[in-house]
Amino acid sequence: MSDLITQMQHALRARHYSRRTEQTYCQWVRRFIRFYGLRHPAEMAEPEINAFVTHLAVNEKVSASTQTQALSAVLFLYRHVLHREVGELADLVRARRPVRLPVVLTRDEVRALLDQLDHADPQTWLIASLLYGAGLRLNECLRLRILDLDLARGELTVRRGKGGKDRGTTLPHALEPALHDQLSHARSVHQRDLADGWGRVELPEALQRKYPAAPTEWRWQWVFPQQRRWVDRRSGEQGRHHVHPSTVQRAVKDAVQRAGIAKHATCHTLRHSFATHLLEAGHDIRTIQELLGHRDVGTTMIYTHVLGLGASGVRSPLDGL
Repeated sequence: MSDLITQMQHALRARHYSRRTEQTYCQWVRRFIRFYGLRHPAEMAEPEINAFVTHLAVNEKVSASTQTQALSAVLFLYRHVLHREVGELADLVRARRPVRLPVVLTRDEVRALLDQLDHADPQTWLIASLLYGAGLRLNECLRLRILDLDLARGELTVRRGKGGKDRGTTLPHALEPALHDQLSHARSVHQRDLADGWGRVELPEALQRKYPAAPTEWRWQWVFPQQRRWVDRRSGEQGRHHVHPSTVQRAVKDAVQRAGIAKHATCHTLRHSFATHLLEAGHDIRTIQELLGHRDVGTTMIYTHVLGLGASGVRSPLDGL
């Protein structure tokens, strides 16, 4: 299996799939192989693929998106690693795709959440404020580099967001003082690493080979560097990664509880709230689509349904009595 997974990784990297997609696809291929008692996929075909994906929907009760993800991983294995085209999967049982509306916080709830984070950790407060103030996904925020911020123009650039796309979004002016403090902290961390003989940061794709000195340059450093340096076990070199997503997720979860918010709010809820509050303020749907980085405006339209619910969209008949 290890040789097959290595080939899978090479095929994904050659097509510039993200690291997270690479990890997820390889995980599904491992599950597919173990499901059939470590049989080699070359010995199997459409019936086995159909049975595996159907098992996920019927027995494991996975969501429609999870089932689609598993099927995409297995199809990638056959098409790009084994070089076999998969025929029609006629008997495939599809998981039902439920229509769910996003959880959205009110402005008072966002304020209460951020107040709780401010008392706990200023850096996490700043990250959460950017999630809400710029409509960022958590990983997009944590992967910000110094060159992505333009404080003078109030703009922020997301590099290689979902789908590998770059986009620009608004940078809240209210966060400028906190961002200046964070950049000063990041610079001191970088200078200390350089003084210790390290100070290198991971660069995307082939930039490190093209610009050998770039990993130590200030503009390429993370806005939110991790507290400790990591060590490459193979080379012994040290570097510094950005803050881990789980650190922010735990902090936001605890802040939601302390704020007394009954909704199931997560880091992504702040992004949903950003879009909904912009719609409430009268901004057009196309502008919000661009700020969020949605490929299809239909994805953004879900927030119009949120606005039309309950007291905000319908007058109760009881009020007419």
